[in-house]
Amino acid sequence: MATQEQAFLSIKDLTKSYGDGEAKTQVLKGISASIDKGEICVLFGPSGSGKSTFLNMVGGLEPADGGSIVVNGVDITKLSDRELVEYRRRELGFIFQFYNLVPDLTVRENIEVCQYLSRDPLPVDDLLQSLGLWEHRSKFPNQVSGGQQQRCAIGRALVKNPSLLLCDEPTGALDYHTSKEILELMERVNREYGSTMVIVTHNDAIRHMSHHILRLRDGMLSEDTINTHLTPARDLTW
Repeated sequence: MATQEQAFLSIKDLTKSYGDGEAKTQVLKGISASIDKGEICVLFGPSGSGKSTFLNMVGGLEPADGGSIVVNGVDITKLSDRELVEYRRRELGFIFQFYNLVPDLTVRENIEVCQYLSRDPLPVDDLLQSLGLWEHRSKFPNQVSGGQQQRCAIGRALVKNPSLLLCDEPTGALDYHTSKEILELMERVNREYGSTMVIVTHNDAIRHMSHHILRLRDGMLSEDTINTHLTPARDLTW
């Protein structure tokens, strides 16, 4: 594991609170972790433990109260609003539980929307083929299955050619069989494109296909483990 100075994503003494006075709640209480380039990192924790807050802060969507978040050598906690927009455009891809596709755009057009945000996008046709969406490229989101919608959402995130993929419960709305397909796809994406992934999930089985396991409890890290015996996604059971 790389040191914090060497890591692609380095979080140090990160704190975040909401509310004021007696209603103030400290959600993150001095989190520190380092994630290497190309790792699949899975983040666990019960509801209210700070997982989504953590992901939003790494994504530059919420400010930190204290500490630092260094991504690819840049401390994003020191960036201006304009610089954060550029950071999200340049470095990040987001994958959500409920897809967030534009209903009036076809599968292809949903992916192309993000292609225009990148200086070095991946070819849309190649992604459609790789994601198994070629024959569905002209359909609208409500004309394809949940798994195909999630594939489209992954394509939308990938087309920017991001160095960091932030995934919030990417299989949470899918059945077992489709979840396995999506996890196999994400495993292949990590292998072929070298994207660093942070996956927030309640599915404990995903830890076995991940290089790095983090667990939050009561705003603090209760686990920070490197997995040296990876299980292929196709062999996961839960």
